[in-house]
Amino acid sequence: MVVIHYTAMKSAEAARDWLCNPEAQVSAHYVIAEDGRIWQLVDEAARAWHAGAGQWGSCTDVNSRSIGIELSNLGTHPFAEPQMAALESLLKGILARWTIPPERVIGHSDMAPGRKIDPGPRFDWQRLARQGLAVWPDALHSLAHSATDSPLEAALAAIGYTCDVPLDTRLSAFRSRFNRAATGPATQADLAIAQSLAARFPVDRGQGSA
Repeated sequence: MVVIHYTAMKSAEAARDWLCNPEAQVSAHYVIAEDGRIWQLVDEAARAWHAGAGQWGSCTDVNSRSIGIELSNLGTHPFAEPQMAALESLLKGILARWTIPPERVIGHSDMAPGRKIDPGPRFDWQRLARQGLAVWPDALHSLAHSATDSPLEAALAAIGYTCDVPLDTRLSAFRSRFNRAATGPATQADLAIAQSLAARFPVDRGQGSA
């Protein structure tokens, strides 16, 4: 997998230095600055300590099965164009080298809902999806009328939201990425979006926790 984060630090250099400090007890494979500079801190084949506790699909040890990318951002503003362009270039290489499908490019909040919120609602997932670097549902205007009566929880689990937290917490993380305008109880649109993604991008595809 690839897990995308934001640094929540004052500068890319500060985040880079902290991730290289043994006292931090955290690490990541890459840091990308706002101006598009990329630092590789950990070899892609090595385990980095970026994900922490959580789950995505059937994978309960995300650190051992993922490449972590930290984007310099406080979470309070959109991600810079040079930074997004650098991320796209980096992702294309990573996905090709490791044969990673787009449904396994996720945010920290996806695999640790309730504990983490990054990369947050200002991150442009749809932009990545247009290049096959992440996933996005079918045309949203037609989804609200296409949902079946199957449970929302099953649809969320099928696309990867399997972390052992309340359904409302998983729904909040899902909405932050796919249905940002929604508030309150689950809606028909939430269910339709989740079912659309589950039909096209089941997270495990029979691969177990690979």
